[in-house]
Amino acid sequence: MITETALLEKLPRGLFIGGEWVDGSAGTFAVHDPATGDVLVEIADASPEDGIRALDAAVAAQDAWAATAPRTRSDILRRAFDLLTERADEFALLMTLEMGKPLAEARGEVTYGGEFLRWFSEEAVRIAGRYGSNPEGTGRMVISQRPVGPCFFITPWNFPLAMATRKIAPALAAGCTVVVKPPELTPLTTLAFVQLLVEAGLPAGVVNVVTTTTSSAVSGPIIADPRLRKLSFTGSTPVGKKLIAQAAEGVLRVSMELGGNAPFVVFDDADLDKAVDGAMAAKFRNIGQACTAANRFIVHEAVAGEFADRVSERVRAMKIGRGTEEGVQIGPLIDQKAVDGTAALVKDAVDRGAVVRAGGSAIEGPGTFFEPTVITEVAAGSDILREEIFGPVLAIATFASEDEAVRLANDTEYGLVSYVFTEDLQRGLRMIDRLETGMMGLNIGVVSNAAAPFGGVKQSGVGREGGLEGIHEYLSTKYTLIPAS
Repeated sequence: MITETALLEKLPRGLFIGGEWVDGSAGTFAVHDPATGDVLVEIADASPEDGIRALDAAVAAQDAWAATAPRTRSDILRRAFDLLTERADEFALLMTLEMGKPLAEARGEVTYGGEFLRWFSEEAVRIAGRYGSNPEGTGRMVISQRPVGPCFFITPWNFPLAMATRKIAPALAAGCTVVVKPPELTPLTTLAFVQLLVEAGLPAGVVNVVTTTTSSAVSGPIIADPRLRKLSFTGSTPVGKKLIAQAAEGVLRVSMELGGNAPFVVFDDADLDKAVDGAMAAKFRNIGQACTAANRFIVHEAVAGEFADRVSERVRAMKIGRGTEEGVQIGPLIDQKAVDGTAALVKDAVDRGAVVRAGGSAIEGPGTFFEPTVITEVAAGSDILREEIFGPVLAIATFASEDEAVRLANDTEYGLVSYVFTEDLQRGLRMIDRLETGMMGLNIGVVSNAAAPFGGVKQSGVGREGGLEGIHEYLSTKYTLIPAS
């Protein structure tokens, strides 16, 4: 396996504009290892002018890329998938270094992120329309699909590879060019991935990358530019709302994957082995730093005690450390702000009467670590039941009836994903209809899949990524009428 030093030395550190690696007009900035606080590398810092130059390149490449044969676009994506698979260990290590997740989880993200390349390489050649007579018999209708046009992507720090491939792959498959602004905290994986796309044969200007410490200053002019036709963002709901408002000025197509507050409902007839395994996956994957992470554990009062005992035992046994260390299950949180926010949510719950069953505290020393935590007897109104935790804290409240469980689960402005554990099939089917979320896991703690539409309802966003639906976010429908002869 490549060493950390060798991996970082081969990494591109500039902006990628028009097929060239260039310096940033605003200088450079440091990217840190959250497990140690050490600087990994310094990379280019873009100015607003750099952002517009990137959009210029995407606009210049749009017509040629849209006219490129679907099979050619497909082949490039498939070559990118093959290259990523060959270099899985390198990409996993890079994500662990800049984000902190355990290496085993990072390898899982490489697999997941790669599947978007493979899936949309297959969808690129299946873009279709329809042809037929109108009902009056006076003409023939041709319904065709066209690429939306230049896109701007703002990606999050928690899944540095998968969130890039989930947006870039369908855009390229549809014939759209792209400007990507990766997160300041974890930009390195995107730089490595774009370098891989170039090796796969991607033409100059089709994908452009601007890394920056001044996100809103760089993003604002791009979004306001009338040549842009699509905006996609993954991140918090407050930021998403501001971006939607900016996009409204240009009537841009938007895809927004925003915050979550996922309920994890355990009924009294649940298989507790499945429920505990599901809880560990749904809560502690990615150190709890996922919009799909289970946020509110709503457990039937008849099994709440045993469920709490079993998850607490599992949590107390988890190994904490730098993600590169053997057997580590819990790495660092992304920064000190994340640690402080998690600690504040736990304190508020405890102040309202909750009981700490495992963990509960930040860890002293280098890096930004927080103990994996279980708290029970969480009172209604606690902040931890209303806000997205984004940390390794499993908070348990109880319910007595199915109607109460549904009420508690739906008592949030968010609606991304829910998890339900029951052995009653009819109850499970009722939950599909009654829970107000865009996705649901029934007796399983992880739902994401490249072949499935990912997205939420209410204030968890608009649009879908992945699945058959994913490519249509980057296509516009055109109707043509031909008079009957």
